[in-house]
Amino acid sequence: MNPFESNVSLNMQGNFSSSDTHKYSVILPTYNERKNLPIIIWLLAKVFEENKLDWEIIVVDDASPDGTQEVAKQLAASYGEHKILLKPRAGKLGLGTAYVHGLNFVSGDFVIIMDADFSHHPKFIPQFIRLQKAHNLDIVTGTRYRATSTPHMSDAKPGGVYGWDLRRKMVSRGANFLAATVLNPGVSDLTGSFRLYRKEVLQKIIEVTQSKGYVFQMEMMVRAKAMGFSVGEVPITFVDRLYGESKLGANEIVSYAKGVWQLFIGV
Repeated sequence: MNPFESNVSLNMQGNFSSSDTHKYSVILPTYNERKNLPIIIWLLAKVFEENKLDWEIIVVDDASPDGTQEVAKQLAASYGEHKILLKPRAGKLGLGTAYVHGLNFVSGDFVIIMDADFSHHPKFIPQFIRLQKAHNLDIVTGTRYRATSTPHMSDAKPGGVYGWDLRRKMVSRGANFLAATVLNPGVSDLTGSFRLYRKEVLQKIIEVTQSKGYVFQMEMMVRAKAMGFSVGEVPITFVDRLYGESKLGANEIVSYAKGVWQLFIGV
């Protein structure tokens, strides 16, 4: 069923029936995601088609040595080059600049950023869109650490994390607690990377964002609040990657702590 035609959705939208005329562009940064890419693109296409949404996926690959680009080309041939756009880069240049690069090729008026490793399930995208439409939000971000959405949405279920050991859960919780205490950003999951943006809002935020790597996600939320953009949250379940190794290491943790301090004194 199209989520925009349900009774709950129509009530939230103001009791009128209308199809979604927007186009949704997914920016999918990849590095050694050959095994994960066909799964996540199949799931994305399924969600978009079932909900009658116009869509495209921009794959930003950082010269993966495992054949990710070859797989992306095969997927483009299968789904259509107007649906799957491979926009590679010359080397491993970081997550933040991958979004900047991908944004240059976006043709939709809304942009979704997410991980390609199946940590973020596309099934939550219709909830992101419903919340955005109901409250005319600039940004909707997924949260692992809330039981309900903000603003409230009746069908939201509690978020959570699966597949992490206690140490990694403590690191993530601690990172968010540190940022929330120091920066007071108004969102519960600063380190998450599953979000829906108005295209023009994302462009404005990226123009002033200075961080790279994993700190990039945190700074974008802090900048969004400082710039007065409206943000909603939808609880999501985060599942550790299916294939490959996590790219989060000690260097990223140290960079995150430094990033919190720099944002505290600079924003």
